[in-house]
Amino acid sequence: MKKRNALVALAAVLALVNSLWAQDPTMTRITFSDIHCPGCVNTITKKLQAMPGVAQAGADFQSRTAWARPQAQVVLSPKALWEAMEKINQKPAKLEGPSGTFTEKPKS
Repeated sequence: MKKRNALVALAAVLALVNSLWAQDPTMTRITFSDIHCPGCVNTITKKLQAMPGVAQAGADFQSRTAWARPQAQVVLSPKALWEAMEKINQKPAKLEGPSGTFTEKPKS
């Protein structure tokens, strides 16, 4: 029963994040091929939240995704986001946002 409740809660969170992302064209989503543990989620979230221009950020262990919403009138640098993840030993598999979709480190 606990596992079922946890799965229902997870599905609700994922649905919320996906709907927010779909509604906000300024938001950037980062997909990872592997996030090793729930602690990685905390590290990723803290790193994104500490970046200049980021208003909100979060990550999800099960879907292996993170997201960052910029402050008003700010466009987040895909290269800066990618490099921030590399600094905490997390290699993005894909980064999607207003500047495009990247499967390799962006040049700008």
